[in-house]
Amino acid sequence: MCTDPEEFLQSLLSDTLRAEPLIHLSTGQEAFMYQLVVEKDERLALPTVQQLFDQSFLSSSLKFKEVPPCLIIQMPRCGPSFKMYARIQPSMALDVTDALLDAPRSCHVCGALAEVECVDCYDVQEGLESTAYCRPCLNKVHSHRKRVDHESRVLIVSQEARDYFVPSRVRGYANGCVAPPTPPRVLMELFAVVCIQTSHYVAFVKAGSGAEAPWCFFDSMADRSECSEDNGYNIPEVVGCPGLHRWLSEERIHEILSVKDEKLLPEHARRLLCDAYLCFYQSHDTLMYR
Repeated sequence: MCTDPEEFLQSLLSDTLRAEPLIHLSTGQEAFMYQLVVEKDERLALPTVQQLFDQSFLSSSLKFKEVPPCLIIQMPRCGPSFKMYARIQPSMALDVTDALLDAPRSCHVCGALAEVECVDCYDVQEGLESTAYCRPCLNKVHSHRKRVDHESRVLIVSQEARDYFVPSRVRGYANGCVAPPTPPRVLMELFAVVCIQTSHYVAFVKAGSGAEAPWCFFDSMADRSECSEDNGYNIPEVVGCPGLHRWLSEERIHEILSVKDEKLLPEHARRLLCDAYLCFYQSHDTLMYR
């Protein structure tokens, strides 16, 4: 019998549904979920899933071969006891643009089509986006004495991307008629979070799509009925969580940090921030043809 949610999901997707792996990595590995592997950064008082995702992919030298239709991310914690961070803020939208293998990327400085990647330039606040440069910006940034020892690598940019995004190839750009297009960001939407406290699992599920869509809270052990001394059953409950998305916004970070005792946070916000175990993201574009 499966006791952990990741073990249950693995068994459900692989053995019962016989689904194809959701994640295809540049290393050739395939998986149904991704475990964040990071070292604790003391500068992050309230890390976001985006920051931990970027850090994990960077340190592991990983890329997605394609955008996953669904991305299940396991937080850096071990069961109900060990948590690397006391609180983690699930990111409402996960930007995977710079985690895609050979996908068009934007220069971190000017926004033009990136041609080079420098992982030594990684900034935890800016994420993987801070590692991408066009040639002119790379040379300018790395003329600084603190960056002369950085090692960069050339990105594989398709001819199609060059024809579409490079300014000199965009009709009318030379005359100032139009601005060159910028490579689009690839975003995945958060739609569920599984949380654990001791052996008690609960879930937050998004009831719709978009930033303003309502959330609901599911607790399979909200109450219990005791039929006899030796027999009883749990009573599940589903309730709405109005305003939950506000606790996931950047505007609330300072407010969350100001609350030193987690018990003073609203119940649903506390469970979401302190007990998050699995975060589920989806790509609407990929789901259209998968």
